[in-house]
Amino acid sequence: MNHLKVKDYLKSKGFEDRFIEFKESTATVDEAAIAIGCGSDQIAKSITLYAPEEGTAILVVASGNSKIDNKTFKDTFGIKAKMLKYEDVEELVGHKVGGVCPFKVKESTKVYFDESLKKHQVLYPAGGSANTVVQLKQEELISLCDFVDWVSVTK
Repeated sequence: MNHLKVKDYLKSKGFEDRFIEFKESTATVDEAAIAIGCGSDQIAKSITLYAPEEGTAILVVASGNSKIDNKTFKDTFGIKAKMLKYEDVEELVGHKVGGVCPFKVKESTKVYFDESLKKHQVLYPAGGSANTVVQLKQEELISLCDFVDWVSVTK
């Protein structure tokens, strides 16, 4: 019940009213955009990648219509961009695929925000499950997440 720990975290920060639960799936960018009624680029998708030297995960939060640019990622992080295997995501990040978000992740997970998020004032990251999202202004998302830095690793 990862969405409950996310909901409790948001409640503790005064943002419980921004947590939205749907009957339908919001597990993919397209499903979330349809359920919310927004463009796919307003979805703040979480891309989970390996940090092999540490045996941990890198979580890049990017605009929903962005894709990792392999060359830029390697130039930025010094490693090849390698997606986590489905079965490793929950263990390394703390959320299941479809609900991965930048809130309440494992301490070892390094969170980065991609510059692609800056084009929208209101963003919708997942809420910890395959049918939850959180509606936040960009500056609220920044204040609620323990992230390392802004990066530009998408195309």
